[in-house]
Amino acid sequence: MSTATGPASGPATGPATSRGLEVRSIDYVPLSERHGKVSHIGPLWFMSNAQIATLAVGLISITTGGNLIWSLIAVAIGVLVGTLFMAAHSSQGPQLGLPQMIQSRPQFGYVGALLVWLFAYLQYAGFNVFNTVLAGEAAAESLHIGNETLWFWVVTIIASAVALFGYDLIHGFERYLTYLTIIMLTLLTAAVLTHLDLPGGAFDLGDFHLVPFLGQLGVAAGYQISWAIYVSDYSRYLPPETGRGTFKWTFWGSALGGIWVMFLGAFIAAAAGKDFETIGSIRDTADKLFPGFGSIALFIAALGLVSVTALNMYGGSLTLISSVDSLRRIRPTVRIRIVTIVITAAISLVFANIASADFLANFNDFLLLVLYFFIPWTAVNLTDYFIVRKGHYAIAEIFHPHGIYGRWGWPGIASYLAGFAVMIPFFAAGKLFIGPAAEAMGGADISLFIGLPVSAFLYWVLTRHIDTAAEMRLAQTQATELEEAANKHVEP
Repeated sequence: MSTATGPASGPATGPATSRGLEVRSIDYVPLSERHGKVSHIGPLWFMSNAQIATLAVGLISITTGGNLIWSLIAVAIGVLVGTLFMAAHSSQGPQLGLPQMIQSRPQFGYVGALLVWLFAYLQYAGFNVFNTVLAGEAAAESLHIGNETLWFWVVTIIASAVALFGYDLIHGFERYLTYLTIIMLTLLTAAVLTHLDLPGGAFDLGDFHLVPFLGQLGVAAGYQISWAIYVSDYSRYLPPETGRGTFKWTFWGSALGGIWVMFLGAFIAAAAGKDFETIGSIRDTADKLFPGFGSIALFIAALGLVSVTALNMYGGSLTLISSVDSLRRIRPTVRIRIVTIVITAAISLVFANIASADFLANFNDFLLLVLYFFIPWTAVNLTDYFIVRKGHYAIAEIFHPHGIYGRWGWPGIASYLAGFAVMIPFFAAGKLFIGPAAEAMGGADISLFIGLPVSAFLYWVLTRHIDTAAEMRLAQTQATELEEAANKHVEP
């Protein structure tokens, strides 16, 4: 499967940089800059999930009356199902050489893609509020230096620097942190399995409750799908021939990290009961293995949160640049990358400092609502890539306001809105909104399994008229020009 073709300008040299900062943002990555090993994708996605914000996802069934064994089963199924869709996006990066969200233009149009980009940016900035708060609390608790506010600043500054240097530093940071995190999680798992007192019936397969099971399965799957908007950002510099391998490394990296940490969350919550508290419960559990391990575990966990915060800043910057470009054409430069990363960092820092316990509880429900917006998007995007256009795009046209993909992609927009609409009755977003169907099922949220097939099928039906052969011919005629333009000097 190929998209644009054309000669590479000599051997791959890595991303174009200016004073060490990555230059490219939403623009196409030429073949001359494609580099790296596909195996590097695995550690990045393992680390994205192997952090304490993911731990809370494993609590849903326990806190709503489910027992431990069925909670673990629901987590495993949910993660594997959700990661299947998330990892499918990974092959798009090497094939197209584009960030994830800019790829929405062929489905939604040059301007219409703003429909999903707004919610993508809210997700990036919103998750960073949680990550910054958790990282600040973990660092202050483990090091006993300064207060949480000081660590909010430290976390934000370090994450911003990593995001500014860009793609290669992010991959390297995640790769080396993986080794440290695996050691910490192995020891924490030993503490969980040998020192926690679990309630009676924790492993009773006969004690099955449908509502907690479905709730846990849906949240775990939805959490994994929420990573879909990030995926191609971190595979787009890989050579095109690595496209198939990216699925395997993305899938197993993300799935293993998610299942491992969510399992730990379920075990700790089952033992702690109503006394569960994220930072305190992790510290207390780790200290049961040997004194002081709690502080070590929290410090390593804080580093993991810093790495995820950097991912959010990097992706938030790309999405913000894409949004501005849809309204007013701009030249992607290092200066614009710096400005958009600073804006994203400032938003998360401000809200982290004003966050209260009530704010975080309500904001968590708000972010759950935001995640719903990406279920029909992933259905439309994957249907277009794998079924309708089969990976063939006229990439240069994606950057033309009046190109062949148009300003408004009505098949994509209609399919997206229809999928979202049929999901609404099945929403269960905490205190903010519970749909009538979810309420009838005792609060179980199965909206994911409603919206995905509806959006995918409708988009397939509405795009039967597209002349994909003509698009492929246009891509081939533009391929050489695309490479030559991308290889020209990029303004810093």
